[in-house]
Amino acid sequence: MTMTYYTLGNSGLRVSRLALGTMTFGKEWGWGADRDTGRAMFDAYVEAGGNFFDTADLYTGGTAEAWLGEFIAERGLRDTAVIASKFTMNMQPGNPNAGGNGRKNILRAVDASLKRLGTDYIDLYLMHVWDRLTPAEEVMRTLDDLVRMGKVRHVGLSDVPAWYAGRAQAIAELRGYEPVSALQLEYSLAERAIENEFVPFGTRHGAGIMVWSPLASGLLSGKYRPAQAGNAGRLDGFRNSTHPGFQKFTERNWAIVAELEKVASELGRGMPQVAINWVATQPGIATVILGATTLAQIQDNLGALDFEIQATLRDRLDSVSRTPAPFPYSYFGPQIQARVTGGAATGDKPSGYASPVLVEGEPASVSTD
Repeated sequence: MTMTYYTLGNSGLRVSRLALGTMTFGKEWGWGADRDTGRAMFDAYVEAGGNFFDTADLYTGGTAEAWLGEFIAERGLRDTAVIASKFTMNMQPGNPNAGGNGRKNILRAVDASLKRLGTDYIDLYLMHVWDRLTPAEEVMRTLDDLVRMGKVRHVGLSDVPAWYAGRAQAIAELRGYEPVSALQLEYSLAERAIENEFVPFGTRHGAGIMVWSPLASGLLSGKYRPAQAGNAGRLDGFRNSTHPGFQKFTERNWAIVAELEKVASELGRGMPQVAINWVATQPGIATVILGATTLAQIQDNLGALDFEIQATLRDRLDSVSRTPAPFPYSYFGPQIQARVTGGAATGDKPSGYASPVLVEGEPASVSTD
């Protein structure tokens, strides 16, 4: 395959369209990869041209960061590698300030991650999840301080409400802080909620979307079927969990799985490749995080962008997976808009539109070429 790169949001940081997730590096959670397998997946990804690595302090109790740092050092790739890591989660029971998004924990967490990664800077540092407490002002000021210290290059947010992301970006713009360059969010044929707010926010305000769980925790891989129960798949182990990321066994999702299987067959591709391709080629998506436990899985996933999904097949996937727009988005359709515009035809500015440019001695002009 030929890896291509997108800049992350409005930043100048170039990242490969497929990122390597390291949440499966280590067996501390019971379903990860051992060290040799982790290294083999890392090598396969690098040899395919990948440069973007996603990790977090929480992942396998710190093992993921440690292994990633070692693998990068072994191959002398620190200047090539783009490392993304995250803070928020607490790994010190009984210490309330060893988690969350307050300044004290962020400063503690970044130093711990730098030590495990064996580096003196992190390319992209993200809030892992909204703690429902810390003001965006405190978070953005602290992240900006880390950039000024040289410990962090760019900053981002993961798993936050859209209003919080909007406020954080506005604060950064107003106060001259390092802006949010990335949003890390769940997105797949089975989970399309980010299309309502996050995709428009990211495309309009400079935040590239990093997709996690493009296979819906394995549901879209083809290993699960409605009548099947008790296999060793990860989702089966979470059937009784309340974790929202694993609540995938629904009638709607089984219909998506069935249609995905048909489309994949017509394309002559595996279901995982088609599911990843669909996500990666949606609006606003900068990169898709691949999470695998075997070398064969990562090798297969790396071929996900070597083909195109024809429009008719994409329409079928869109149709089976589309969900009704919630309020207020249900209120923004053609009927309401016609009343807003008085029936006049309007729309987005054409491609190539430029704002009026004043040249001394000449009237303003607008280019629509």
